[in-house]
Amino acid sequence: MGDCIFCKIISKQIPSKIVYEDDSVISFYDIDPQAPVHIVIVPKKHIKSLDHIIDEDQDLIGHIFLCAKKIAGELGLKDGYRIINNCGKLGGQTVDHIHFHLLGGRELQWPPG
Repeated sequence: MGDCIFCKIISKQIPSKIVYEDDSVISFYDIDPQAPVHIVIVPKKHIKSLDHIIDEDQDLIGHIFLCAKKIAGELGLKDGYRIINNCGKLGGQTVDHIHFHLLGGRELQWPPG
């Protein structure tokens, strides 16, 4: 996955402001924040999109959501936050590596833009 920007962040080829990291997940501040708190949560395993997860990925995907909860707590998002996954071109996915956006720090509107 030589051209994948998230794989380069995972391998520390590209610096980022890391919020959380463990053996299977890395999370960092988004470079184009859409809320006062905007964190990107990425599995270290390269999976193109939600359409490409397999049964063996269910523990990893569940772990991502536990990480999101932990990060939100550590960042003081006690009044709420949003988790977003964009899947495919028409879904707004711009990096072909599954990832989740954690947004918070203000009241979020629905529907999002």
